[in-house]
Amino acid sequence: MTELKNDRFLRALARQPVDRTPVWMMRQAGRYLPEYRKIRNQAGDFMSLCKNTDLACEVALQPIDRFNFDAAILFSDILTIPDAMGLGLYFVEGEGPKFHKPLRTETDINDLNIVDTKRDLKYVTDAVSLIRRELNGRVPLIGFSGSPWTLATYMIEGQSSRDFPNIKMMLYKQPESLHQLLDKLALSVINYLNAQISSGAQAVQIFDTWGGVLSHDAYAEFSLAYMEKIVNGLVRHSEGRDVPVILFTKGGGQWLELLADTGCDGIGLDWTTDIGSARRRVGDRVALQGNMDPAVLRSDQSSIEYQVKSILQSYGTGVGHIFNLGHGITPDIDPNNVKAFVDAVHQYSQR
Repeated sequence: MTELKNDRFLRALARQPVDRTPVWMMRQAGRYLPEYRKIRNQAGDFMSLCKNTDLACEVALQPIDRFNFDAAILFSDILTIPDAMGLGLYFVEGEGPKFHKPLRTETDINDLNIVDTKRDLKYVTDAVSLIRRELNGRVPLIGFSGSPWTLATYMIEGQSSRDFPNIKMMLYKQPESLHQLLDKLALSVINYLNAQISSGAQAVQIFDTWGGVLSHDAYAEFSLAYMEKIVNGLVRHSEGRDVPVILFTKGGGQWLELLADTGCDGIGLDWTTDIGSARRRVGDRVALQGNMDPAVLRSDQSSIEYQVKSILQSYGTGVGHIFNLGHGITPDIDPNNVKAFVDAVHQYSQR
């Protein structure tokens, strides 16, 4: 493989010195970019774009070509595993992902097979390989998956939800059925992420988007335990260097110590947690990624710079910080504000 020209992101995850804080952005390949919208229209729909290797590679590279990000991320969706399990993923404009066949019974769960990525999700690993090749060592490539709990919420509710009535009823009324589903998903995610690593991903992130809706005990049992199982099942060394794993639970600021105990390399923070406080809590066990409110990007350059400087000051000096948003960028953002954000991180964090 081509030698990595900018390994700032990987060094920060390993808590090694860097010349300036690395920055990337969740959903950095997305609808806020006019060049993305053009390719999306060309593909016809979102899943057709994900499954077209050449187009998925092109949109993954668009933010790297336009901005000075320190990492690229695979262009795909967190719901590829449930789709491969036969639930019939589709997207409705303005409403998000939905499934034709949501899980409702124990029989539905029993009938699910663990995903074999090489057989069922080859289009994802093909995209990883092509993106990695086309990056040509400019920056590292991040692979990713949804967490078992987050995947299960969509599979059982059939779509995004505010209250999660069906999965929470199963959690308290039929916990053994939910554990069976989560175990199948954890094994599928291990297979999926290891296949991405073997195809060229140099770091991986697990998105636990809906872990924050759980009670303390339920989070430990139904979300965290399965993410820890995944961390323990991943290939952690490839191509002569470590492959770090980042865990991101939206709304998970109260569980930072538990997340650090999983053996992950980095923890993603949303904007509701002060990063300086988080650093004091986890010490030098893990790197921290985050955590500007994405809404700041709706403001102006001076406001963006102020918020960037505030987060950098809160984190303080030393190693182990990757700058990011506290969640994904929204489609309404002016790309010029993204440039201001990236430039401010680099400018104000220079050692």
